[in-house]
Amino acid sequence: MADLRNNFVGIKSPNPFWLASAPPTDKAYNVERAFKAGWGGVVWKTLGEEGLPVVNVNGPRYGAIWGADRRLLGLNNIELITDRDLYTNLREMKQVKMNWPDRALIASIMVPCEEDAWKAILPLVEETGADGIELNFGCPHGMSERGMGSAVGQVPEYIEMVVRWCKQYTRMPVITKLTPNISDIRRPARAAKAGGTDAVSLINTINSIVSVDLDNFAPNPTVGGKGSHGGYCGPAVKPIALNMVAEIARDPETYGLPISGIGGITTWRDAAEFLVLGAGNVQVCTAAMTYGFKIVQEMITGLSDWMDEKGHRSLDDITGRAVPNVTDWQYLNLNYIAKAKIDQDACIKCGRCYIACEDTSHQAITNFVDGARHFEVMDEECVGCNLCVSVCPVENCITMEQLPAGALDKRTGRVVDPNYANWTTHPNNPMARQAAE
Repeated sequence: MADLRNNFVGIKSPNPFWLASAPPTDKAYNVERAFKAGWGGVVWKTLGEEGLPVVNVNGPRYGAIWGADRRLLGLNNIELITDRDLYTNLREMKQVKMNWPDRALIASIMVPCEEDAWKAILPLVEETGADGIELNFGCPHGMSERGMGSAVGQVPEYIEMVVRWCKQYTRMPVITKLTPNISDIRRPARAAKAGGTDAVSLINTINSIVSVDLDNFAPNPTVGGKGSHGGYCGPAVKPIALNMVAEIARDPETYGLPISGIGGITTWRDAAEFLVLGAGNVQVCTAAMTYGFKIVQEMITGLSDWMDEKGHRSLDDITGRAVPNVTDWQYLNLNYIAKAKIDQDACIKCGRCYIACEDTSHQAITNFVDGARHFEVMDEECVGCNLCVSVCPVENCITMEQLPAGALDKRTGRVVDPNYANWTTHPNNPMARQAAE
């Protein structure tokens, strides 16, 4: 059986599945239930500084995006950091850690960007026995307007400065949580590394308005006739999160920096994709809020079964395995040729492949042959874009098949070249021509 034990920057947990800092980790009651269900760790809902607690709205806090079957695809969240007293949280954290010493307990922290504020809260958190801290530089709403959250995460110099303070004033491992609301995720990651962070976690939520109530003309969720931008999360953000994790994992300046992957993880397969793209563990929120804490049991079983089936003995066997295969477009092999093929036995003759190709692509699929409804790919027109695969409702009905070296590409009239070639050396590339000259 695969070994799912996780050691993330010295923080040990029985599996790589942690609950992210969010409503599910706001109090001991929730966290105890999560640990009983099987979660390997939690990041406690973000703590603020000593004094009057943060005030949250007393109405709707979530807006939603659903699929056609009303499956939740994304949440917009306008809730702020914990509105419970700091010392209440600290007492509960200490008790939970005593009750569950084998589980990871991380304290998420957000205080003003002032050295004294960080210096004051760190020893209080350390006294709880927490295994580490996560610096919340990601929250895009409410707190960012107060100079915290993503307002810090969008300024690499601030990130490096605060990380240095934290490394100076605490023994605990420091995980820096990054905001996706930035043009290049590598810059804040590099800054965190320069400050001495032990790891980064990403992504936090994406700044968003998910919908507008067309009766009262206000964004959802609507509070007293008004709405606000919030943080977008859930399955819909997974592609953005995977890309940002991969960017950090393959950047020469941050290569090897431990990553805790966050963003739309709902199944064991989602988690595996984050792990192979360089994440050392994963954090989950929306899936737990949608299906409950026991969803982790499917994640654990699914990941373990897949690893057993593929012969992977431990998480080290898969972590980062896909990173070498992530490249820039200019290095993709231009001599790789593929064509779509339709399995006539599996085809239900719905015509979606035909209309997608005919109206929006390359007119490479028939709809009638000899007067009968028949869908077939015309190799002389097919560019191998695989749009038909994406729109077909029958899994594996349409597949992409590579043309072997030496075969004739009917579209171009040229024989498939066995040699690798990319845009950097292509004769149409003006830069390549200049270099040759």
